[in-house]
Amino acid sequence: MANTNHTLMQSQSTTIDPNTGYCSHSRTFHSLRPIAPLPPPSEPLSLTDYALSLLSTTTAVSNNTTALIDAATDHHLTYPTFLRQIKSLSSFLQSHTTLSKGHVALILIPSSIHVPVLYFSLLSLGVTIAPANPLSSPSELSHLVHLINPVIAFSTSSTATKIPKLPLGTVITDSPSFLSVINSTTDTHTELRPVVTSQSDTAAILFSSGTTGRVKGVLLTHGNFIALIGGFCFMKHAYDDGIEDEPHPVSLFPLPLFHVFGFFMMVRALAMGETLVLMQRFDFEGMLKAVEKYRITYMPVSPPLITAFTKSELVKKYDISSIRLLGSGGAPLGKEVAESFKAKFPNVEIVQGYGLTESGGGAARMIGFDEAKRHGSVGRLAENMEAKIVDPVTGEALSPGQKGELWLRGPTIMKGYVGDDKATVETLDSEGWLKTGDLCYFDSDGYLFIVDRLKELIKYKAYQVPPAELEHILHTNPEIADAAVVPYPDEDAGQIPMAFVVRKPGSNITAAQVMDYVAKQVTPYKKIRRVSFINSIPKSPAGKILRRELVDIALTSGSSKL
Repeated sequence: MANTNHTLMQSQSTTIDPNTGYCSHSRTFHSLRPIAPLPPPSEPLSLTDYALSLLSTTTAVSNNTTALIDAATDHHLTYPTFLRQIKSLSSFLQSHTTLSKGHVALILIPSSIHVPVLYFSLLSLGVTIAPANPLSSPSELSHLVHLINPVIAFSTSSTATKIPKLPLGTVITDSPSFLSVINSTTDTHTELRPVVTSQSDTAAILFSSGTTGRVKGVLLTHGNFIALIGGFCFMKHAYDDGIEDEPHPVSLFPLPLFHVFGFFMMVRALAMGETLVLMQRFDFEGMLKAVEKYRITYMPVSPPLITAFTKSELVKKYDISSIRLLGSGGAPLGKEVAESFKAKFPNVEIVQGYGLTESGGGAARMIGFDEAKRHGSVGRLAENMEAKIVDPVTGEALSPGQKGELWLRGPTIMKGYVGDDKATVETLDSEGWLKTGDLCYFDSDGYLFIVDRLKELIKYKAYQVPPAELEHILHTNPEIADAAVVPYPDEDAGQIPMAFVVRKPGSNITAAQVMDYVAKQVTPYKKIRRVSFINSIPKSPAGKILRRELVDIALTSGSSKL
């Protein structure tokens, strides 16, 4: 796909606007980034081999750099030990099990330093990994098992009982026997049987959040992730500021490794020889302690965490001056929230990005401090990617500045949904375009802006009201800790905007005050017309608001109405 994009850009160079990347001839947006060189798609190559080849160009192994740290136990793993554990586990699985290329492995493990070892080992053997939320209920797991048909599972002792019986059983990763295997030194010189993995082979089945329907299994290939990681690494070097006194990168991951954002950012960090600090269980103060203790320089975060940084008094108790950069993704970040954060932490940059599980987690992002100033945007189209803005009613491709559904095409786009041909055909068209379901537009400088999910737009009379816009306004109120807006059925209007609000500790803000605060900042049809106070907003692990849960709550409980 990268070569195809290159040919297209050459042939259409005369009609591509250098400011927006928009081609008036094809009505397609092209990336303004340099084309990232990638291995030929026909070259057999696993994600593990590719990531470790990138690692070999760093000094992390020869310098005995720390690769992984468990924030809960302070257990450190150096790069030489990390590589040895991958080989020990791979050798054991080849020698003592019938696990082989093409098999699917269900993984149900909280974030720990064992998870990257397990991922890299299984991927090197051509096994498809299917990491799921360890908090999944037995019925949810039963659905996933039926969907992906795994032959083996890897879990902790606390999650193993929920997993149905599988052909090769369940491996307990916190058991003495597993720890003995990965820490073994007896097999380090044993040659592994070579496994020829095509880039088109499925590397992972990652599960979509299910915010708008039943959870789907997204088929992502080795090539998808190679393109994603290769692009990140190339762009880092291409946009390197050449600052010599930069500290060694130490990342803290409050994100789960079973989510696409956490997964590919984990592979990227290890491929680049960085130090990665993992949290088994997220809590805000525990995160602040880890930032202070390990001198964290970078964190991939979701927007609610940025809001918490801005509003929490706990931040004052800890030294977080080491943080240079936050990478925000998973959901739109409001301009006001970004500006409030910047006012409180002027030395910390926020770079936003956008992607879906279906796009391998990558599609657009900011690079560098100048782009980070574009608050409200999610950056520019990623390297080797194409996009269209399509009118959801007419199907017409639109120009810069016009709002429509974002379509994406490029080397990171999924193969499809496992076991769901209907959903695959509805989402991927015959030319390889992924229909994201997100209402977006590109501005005159090629920056992408996310307006809202098309399916989540509130239909008030003849108007469309984006919940995200109202949520961004609510987040600017100093008495509101968190908020979400959902549609509420109404006989006259069809739907009205309803806000769920989490008061800041000590606040007694009323429903009328909430509605008045928003009404002063929006046109009349966008006003909040119903308010309910709640202890916390239900969200997915990636920080996406679970609106269906809130709608259910709204329909079964009372609230203040205007």
